[in-house]
Amino acid sequence: MTRYSMKLDELKDGQTATISAIDASAPTGRRLLDLGFVPGTPIKALGRAPMGDPATFLVRGYRISLRQAESRLIGIGFDLSAPR
Repeated sequence: MTRYSMKLDELKDGQTATISAIDASAPTGRRLLDLGFVPGTPIKALGRAPMGDPATFLVRGYRISLRQAESRLIGIGFDLSAPR
C-alpha cells in the first residue's frame, strides 16, 4: 500500500481522501475540529467556485465550503492503489 499525503486544498474535484492532521494551533484549526474535521474521517471534494475559492467538501454527511486558507490547515492522505 502506497500512501500519499497533501493538503486539502490540493484535492481535485470528485476525489476522496482521509483526513490525517489538522493544524489546531490557530483558532480556525480548532473550529474545524469542532465541525468534525478529525483525523481518520473520509472527505470528498465536490466542487469549487468559478474563481477556485471557496471549495465545497462532503464530510460526515454534510457539505461545507472552505476558503483555500482554511483548507491548507487540513492534511489528508489516500492510498494510491485504491480507486478515487
